[in-house]
Amino acid sequence: MKELGDHSCHKANDDSSRRGAFSFLGIAAALGLAVPATALTMSEAETQTAGMDRREDQCAGRQDRRTASQDRREDRRNLYVQQK
Repeated sequence: MKELGDHSCHKANDDSSRRGAFSFLGIAAALGLAVPATALTMSEAETQTAGMDRREDQCAGRQDRRTASQDRREDRRNLYVQQK
């Protein structure tokens, strides 16, 4: 006769469900490796275009900062010359 605290019948179900879950994860991982990486990512041309756009934006931002810095420097110099 089973005692109230005896969960041996549930243990077998838990072990088999864990086994099934790990098996499923293993199969999913194997299939994930089998799928070509190019199918999962953008095409090479799209990647290059995105990279080029980002670099152009960064370059434009740097140029804007340089121009603003030069303008401020020129304003300070003009103010200094006017004060003399």
